Amino acid sequence: MAVIIKRSKRYKEAATKAVLTPVAIDAAIDAVKAFPPTKFDQSVELIFNLGIDAKHADQMIRGSLSLPHGVGKTKRVVAFCGENLVPLALAAGALRAGGQELVAAIEKENFTDFDVAIASPDMMRFVGRLGKVLGPKGLMPSPKAGTVTPNIADAVKEYAAGKVEFRNDSGGNVHCVVGKVSFDNPKLEENINAMIAQIRKMKPSTSTGTYLKKVVIKGTMTPAVQLAIV
Repeated sequence: MAVIIKRSKRYKEAATKAVLTPVAIDAAIDAVKAFPPTKFDQSVELIFNLGIDAKHADQMIRGSLSLPHGVGKTKRVVAFCGENLVPLALAAGALRAGGQELVAAIEKENFTDFDVAIASPDMMRFVGRLGKVLGPKGLMPSPKAGTVTPNIADAVKEYAAGKVEFRNDSGGNVHCVVGKVSFDNPKLEENINAMIAQIRKMKPSTSTGTYLKKVVIKGTMTPAVQLAIV
């Protein structure tokens, strides 16, 4: 039986303004902003379809990046660290900070009301116990993502300010937020260019053929606009 998807009046209006061919970044930003507005400030999302085989670990794309102009929102961060670093982590913006007692509290309370978890390397032997709690939610600290680091205060400050964390899905796609629709066009363009440069730099040596197969930007509630990437 065919599934009938009901579209809102706003979506139908947006569809009439859809851009059907790849365009330069500045034109794509204009197109996203030209779609019917919403009552909230939409995030601008950058989506890559990459020429990688997501089944191979050596082709996984995962990392983090502090964009030139941030993403327009702060993140809730917890830090797993020794007692001597707790005051620094809290001063840098951590929601909660601690060592084994924080691990135990999360186990007992099933507390996951945060966006990013930072851990010092020596804490990972304890944080590993939280794999079943944090893993399914994508909250487990990882060296590849830059969330396992001895520089706890710096990491907390960066992530609390909106540092972007990204990873490919099973289809070889990478989704990341690069700002808000309310951002000035030059700021959005700088953020987009910074993320594209980062993804290019991370091309696996074993990836063959076209790497950046398709790149689009979209607002939270808008159609996608394809970028003309050389």
